[in-house]
Amino acid sequence: MSDTERPSDPRNPVEVRFSVSDPAYPFVGITREEDCRVELERMLPRGSGTYAEFFSVIGADADRVLELARSNDLVEASLLSRYESGGLFEFLVSGFCPARRLAELGAIPQAVVSEDGEGRIAADVPADRDAAEVVDDFLDDHPSAELIAKRTKESSAPLFTTEELRMAVDDRLTDRQREILFAAYEAGHYERPRETTCEELADEFDISPATLSQHLRVAERKLVTVFAEDSTAPSSA
Repeated sequence: MSDTERPSDPRNPVEVRFSVSDPAYPFVGITREEDCRVELERMLPRGSGTYAEFFSVIGADADRVLELARSNDLVEASLLSRYESGGLFEFLVSGFCPARRLAELGAIPQAVVSEDGEGRIAADVPADRDAAEVVDDFLDDHPSAELIAKRTKESSAPLFTTEELRMAVDDRLTDRQREILFAAYEAGHYERPRETTCEELADEFDISPATLSQHLRVAERKLVTVFAEDSTAPSSA
């Protein structure tokens, strides 16, 4: 039985897919200027409506990509890791960003990819959300986007699996970073909506919210770098 024939289960998430071609979106604009592939590896909330989006870019000079990204007033870009042809970048966004808007609406972005000036976005809408309402609200805010698919899924992948975390932290994180990261993960700090704030976590560790945020940011960058390098290794070989 195909996906379209399988009866939908109201407890399952709904996957929605959009196409976007507006070069004002940094991940789209970069591939319009350079012959490369831009793909979102991980997306993490920073608080106050800001998200850290980690993009891998394959097929373009890293310095050129950084130049293009920084020319866009909508993001704060930095290069985390340089590849033979491309690199891993962090984009801090707090405004006109489709993945960020979907997250705010309660959807879980699963794939954000662009090539040849054309972007594709896939997100899972949890069962407790109205998928039609999420789509309508998203298109109201991003009218240049187009809904190209909508289907019920059997499950939705978490941001980090426990196995992924354990494998990565053993090699890359300090004991303190490991302790704080796992505490944040288990307390629902990375859920949408967030179940625990930085202030609440900082109180548990008797440190300032700024210090806790710094520990988390360094740990997140280390982990995303590990996962992104693993995922792009075959393409850059």
